[in-house]
Amino acid sequence: MVALERKRKVEDGEAGARKKLKSSFTTASFILHSYSKLPDINEMPVAKSTPLDIFVWGTGSMCELGLGPSSKNKEVKRPRLNPYLTEEKLNGTKIVDFSVGGMHTLAVDGKSRIWSWGGNDSGVLGRDTSKAKEVLKDMDGGDSDDDDEDGDLNEAESTPGLVENLPHDSQIVQVAATDNLSAVLFANGDVYAWGCFRCNEGLLGFLRDEIKIQKTPLKIKELKNIVQLAAGKDHLLALDSKGIVYAWGNGQQFQLGRRILERHRYRALEPQQFGLYNIRYIASGDFHCFAIDHNDKVYAWGLNQYGQCALTDSKGRLEDGSIISKPTLIPELSYKGIKEIVAGEHHSLALTADGDVYAWGRYDMKEVGIPKDKLPESTFKDQHGNPRSVPTPTKLQFGGKEGIKIKAIGAGSHHSFAVTDDGFVYSWGFADTYGPGLGPLDEDVEKPTRIVNTATKNEDIHLIGAGGQFSVSGGVKIEDEDAAEDRIDKYDELDEQ
Repeated sequence: MVALERKRKVEDGEAGARKKLKSSFTTASFILHSYSKLPDINEMPVAKSTPLDIFVWGTGSMCELGLGPSSKNKEVKRPRLNPYLTEEKLNGTKIVDFSVGGMHTLAVDGKSRIWSWGGNDSGVLGRDTSKAKEVLKDMDGGDSDDDDEDGDLNEAESTPGLVENLPHDSQIVQVAATDNLSAVLFANGDVYAWGCFRCNEGLLGFLRDEIKIQKTPLKIKELKNIVQLAAGKDHLLALDSKGIVYAWGNGQQFQLGRRILERHRYRALEPQQFGLYNIRYIASGDFHCFAIDHNDKVYAWGLNQYGQCALTDSKGRLEDGSIISKPTLIPELSYKGIKEIVAGEHHSLALTADGDVYAWGRYDMKEVGIPKDKLPESTFKDQHGNPRSVPTPTKLQFGGKEGIKIKAIGAGSHHSFAVTDDGFVYSWGFADTYGPGLGPLDEDVEKPTRIVNTATKNEDIHLIGAGGQFSVSGGVKIEDEDAAEDRIDKYDELDEQ
């Protein structure tokens, strides 16, 4: 990618905002020596309890969809109810929370158990799948289906199963999934993890140079009183009750908030704080991260070549390999009441308490959801004049009319979601893998488009997430048929141009 330049006038108001944004970033040694004197400023979270119907869609050639071993389940073009996660199958309970990794999913049920499915090469499922049946297609079989690919999937990986060897003396309040690692946060502030981290050269490991792959849950003894986890592609963030942020895993793109020297690369496999304090919320994309402090200031760090950190350099430029090496204030997001941030490989979304969504980052796979004719002046273009990235957070519009408010957002590597306050889902972005859930499409989805299908038309969706080429949502069925029909009529009208 060539260096992209634009001239940017700094308005007086913005200049003033930059001056008043005092940093919550200090030296790590200062926090270390002051730790015992710092008060608790973040409350311990409580376990989620709303029973959810779980829907999956996209491409599942690595068992990502959790629909069982049949080869016919490798591609699902629109949301489909997962039959293995119903109340009947889970013995009187349902899923209440989940986290989606690159090629696997962790789901928590009402009995505080974790179910996992997806590719298990790195031990991310937390259970033994090595003895499972895997049937290859008989190419000479006369009754074989020509539409099948290369046979059935691994039975244990493609079917949700219980994670083994977890403690039972505390409730689960969050799960987190990277590409190659899984983690769980308990109500007592303890964190357990399993799997491994990878880097540009291949396997990095799980803990120092002692454990390469951890196949069962192991307590992370360096962490205590943790209130939130945030997962990247191959790194994790943790936030504690004192407002301090910890990071560990692969730091080659500065996603750990500090420089990792090659001779110390294994030390990066242990959680370490790096100078961020007074924080109330953390979030992460594949290679870039965010934090919001108690003064409503937003910080970003990590890979930024498409402006996914919502920052440019001092000359207003973006370059291939551009890095934000330490947490840096983002004036355009601060003081907006941001309550949630999600991010993919090169793009990011933010949701405000008022139900507005802002998007920024890479454009060419339409992951930011901004129509070409509505791109802001700040848009970078390549040497051929084609839009490449939008580094300025830009408010999205849903439907053809104003008035739609959003309660939840989600992001895969190159596709995105927004859930309306009454539970409909809008999606956009890279479409070849059916990740947006809009069926077979010839082109990527340029602007937020409502998912319309039989399985979810009467569902109030609460949670949504996505991986590399698949997506997962959780909702509650609307039992009042008249209310469900009224909701459909409302959005049919709102979507009219």
